[in-house]
Amino acid sequence: MSIETVQRWVVSAVLVHVGSVPAITLAVYSIGVAADDYGKGVGLWIMSGVIGLLTVCGVLAIFQRSLLSYWLIPGILPAAITGFYVL
Repeated sequence: MSIETVQRWVVSAVLVHVGSVPAITLAVYSIGVAADDYGKGVGLWIMSGVIGLLTVCGVLAIFQRSLLSYWLIPGILPAAITGFYVL
């Protein structure tokens, strides 16, 4: 395996961890906030979806793949799951 391939995998693993933790945290936290203040809860929920999508787009860019693919679905998944509780 070449050094560039290893570097891509390491950077993408770091990016997935750094991006997924805030996305999931904001998605779960938005449920509790929406119960008290609906506007703030929806704002946090939207931010979680944006962070998830940007994380997946970053990984696709690292591997030089097209940004429009079915891999965007896991990026929006935390926001989609918690959307039932927020909305």
